[in-house]
Amino acid sequence: MYLDRIAPFIDKPVIKVITGIRRCGKSTFLKLLINELETEGVDPADILYINKDSLEFDFITTYMDLHVYVTKNLIKNNARKYLFVDEVQEIEQWEKAIAGFFADEIADIYITGSDADLLASDLATLLTGRYIEFKMNTLVFSEFLTFRNKSGAERDDEFALFMKYGGFPGIHRMEFADEVISQYISAIYSTILLKDVVSRNQVRDVAMLERITAYIADNIGNITTAKGISNYFKSQHLKFSADTVQNYLHWLSQAYMAHKVNRFDIKGKRQLELYDKYYLGDIGFMYSLLGDKFQDISGKLENIVYLELVARGFKVHIGKLYEREIDFIAVKGNTKTYIQVAYMLSDEAVIEREFGALETVRDNYPKLVLSMDRHYGNVRNGIKWQNLVDFLLTP
Repeated sequence: MYLDRIAPFIDKPVIKVITGIRRCGKSTFLKLLINELETEGVDPADILYINKDSLEFDFITTYMDLHVYVTKNLIKNNARKYLFVDEVQEIEQWEKAIAGFFADEIADIYITGSDADLLASDLATLLTGRYIEFKMNTLVFSEFLTFRNKSGAERDDEFALFMKYGGFPGIHRMEFADEVISQYISAIYSTILLKDVVSRNQVRDVAMLERITAYIADNIGNITTAKGISNYFKSQHLKFSADTVQNYLHWLSQAYMAHKVNRFDIKGKRQLELYDKYYLGDIGFMYSLLGDKFQDISGKLENIVYLELVARGFKVHIGKLYEREIDFIAVKGNTKTYIQVAYMLSDEAVIEREFGALETVRDNYPKLVLSMDRHYGNVRNGIKWQNLVDFLLTP
């Protein structure tokens, strides 16, 4: 999928920037791309790959180090050159070197980063109009099945595993046992927290950061504010100011540990400044942080649908119409889809809550209720129902 997306831009005069959470597969993707180039006849000597996660390149710490290494190691001949820099944010003022390479046309350039604000710095203005960004995610359920070499006939058992273990590709090299997978995801969690949040932002109170991360995991699908989190911890006799909580939430979002989703006022047609929701960058973090608690299933399902929509290229908002909440407004181009997510449509009160919220929206865009029910009437007042797993497996 990602190869198909990037293919039209290979050998084109733009820097290719691949972003996403650590261990989602960015390095593997670069290696696949390099293999593809070599298969098409590119000489390996004309390809330079720098992986800042490797100690081999620990000496490259500044943009000048990068400049010296690249200009020394790219062989000067008439052949087209290719430069790959993995986890480029580990290099101080990397933008200066990359912008210089681009201006001098020394290579077709590909970089990856684990920072959502990778291109938001002042220095990144050097690259304005010169790059295209590709966002990578951990595996969605259809990809999880592919990695597991399983068919749709086995989907129910596999979906239970997916809800528990999540979509990090590396788990498929492990024994599928709770203790093994939990330790692996915990290691990823610790790496992201320490390298991409604590170290990068000089966080002093790591215990507080961990508490806030656990709070988000325990409140998936609930409206969340920095002040609300601050007040909760005050009730636990822990004093965290709302401003401090807001900073920590931003840094977690920077590292793709959490995704902030804004609320949209459907009637007023404007984005609301307060009362956002946060979803985890991978559902496996919930298992690592909280264990396998059945009462979390509604939040897990919502998180899974959110990540699926993002992977499909939608911009996602939470909807508000009068006093009703719409779980997701998924926008792509000039169209949108309204989506409600429920575990089971178990009684009339739940049915009315889910369908009733969508019935208050008076436009003609598609409206959809997703649940784990095996069978339910397909349409109610123009609102469609679909089994949630069917939705995840429908292209």
